[in-house]
Amino acid sequence: MNSSWEVLVVGAGPAGSAAAVAAQRAGLSTLLIDAQPAHRDKTCGDGLTPRAVRSLRSLGLEHVLPAYRNRGLKLHGYGGSVTAPWPDGDFGAEGSAAPRASFDAALMEQARQAGATVWHDCPATAVSVGPRGLESVTTPRGEIAPKWVVVADGVRSPFGKLLGREWHKGEVYGIAARSYCSSPLSREPWMHSHVELRDAAGAIQPGYGWIFPLGEDEGAVNLGCGALSTEARPAKVNTKKLLSEYAAQQRKAWGLGPEREVTSALLPMGGAVSNVAGPNWALIGDAAACVNPLNGEGIDYGLETAVLAVQLIGTGADLTLAWPDALRSHYGEAFTLARTAARLLTYPQFLPVAGPVALRGPAGNRLMPAAARLMGNLVTDGDRDLLARAWRAASRLASTNGPLWDLS
Repeated sequence: MNSSWEVLVVGAGPAGSAAAVAAQRAGLSTLLIDAQPAHRDKTCGDGLTPRAVRSLRSLGLEHVLPAYRNRGLKLHGYGGSVTAPWPDGDFGAEGSAAPRASFDAALMEQARQAGATVWHDCPATAVSVGPRGLESVTTPRGEIAPKWVVVADGVRSPFGKLLGREWHKGEVYGIAARSYCSSPLSREPWMHSHVELRDAAGAIQPGYGWIFPLGEDEGAVNLGCGALSTEARPAKVNTKKLLSEYAAQQRKAWGLGPEREVTSALLPMGGAVSNVAGPNWALIGDAAACVNPLNGEGIDYGLETAVLAVQLIGTGADLTLAWPDALRSHYGEAFTLARTAARLLTYPQFLPVAGPVALRGPAGNRLMPAAARLMGNLVTDGDRDLLARAWRAASRLASTNGPLWDLS
């Protein structure tokens, strides 16, 4: 039984690496393990909102980002297009993008440089739980007996499942496919989203497409498509097939090369999981469904929840109730309202009716920048403008059912 480390972090994505950095800086010896080899990939749009960029800055890790910066979103469909710049608020007005294989590897290296021990190809395969919580973790390198465990093993969270994590598919979840394509427009300073997708025969399809430039160093764009779904209204779409059709439709405009590295995934969102903590362990980031239901962004919440969890560990508190309480305090109202709004998008009739209004003419030029601010979760408690006040009021009304982190 190896008790050399005070903190074990399971999963070396952005959330896990940030947790390891924060723990080491707090004076806690940390072991960071990942089931995959170094430079493993993940299905992701690779976009980083200003909220994510600010999180990296607050951790002193902005240098892991590439030089590329983007200025906001351009949304297209239903005969119109709208430009929605990032608002120049508390989070700043710059986003970025980086392929997950390189971004995750860079953050993991920061954890190593902070003093954490890092093991690749090392899944956590079994646990021993006692009255004081998680007592030991089985890995291919032996039994680990840490004082605290942070679970950051992604959307499927196999280790979280060993601890009782449950995904509630009655709430909105995402399905998505992603690819990379070479493009002469890789330096384009706007992220693009197409909310009107059609198949090769011209029939409208559920979901949306995205093209996120990755900058000159990559010479490529991240091209993907996704849809929102629930158990009651599953999105009946083959995302990989739709991705191929979407790429064909955009190939000429973007000078796209062939799609490569195509992957797909399901994505729990908006806190729609339960059993996320025990006396000495907590799920963070994607494992805790800390993903914005309106845009699929999770990197910012992964970085934030990593720091929050380590701060709570530093108090020595029993995490069983304290961690769900912390999640509800920081994200409960916003996630509940975002889930409510996202649920509308699971109705096939909604976008064909709302899309032309939102993307054409003066109404769209006012509506969509506001929507982009909400989609990027760029409203802060300190904001006092009309949009921020309306968002908070609607959140309080929508939160009567509460998030799901505390369900058993």
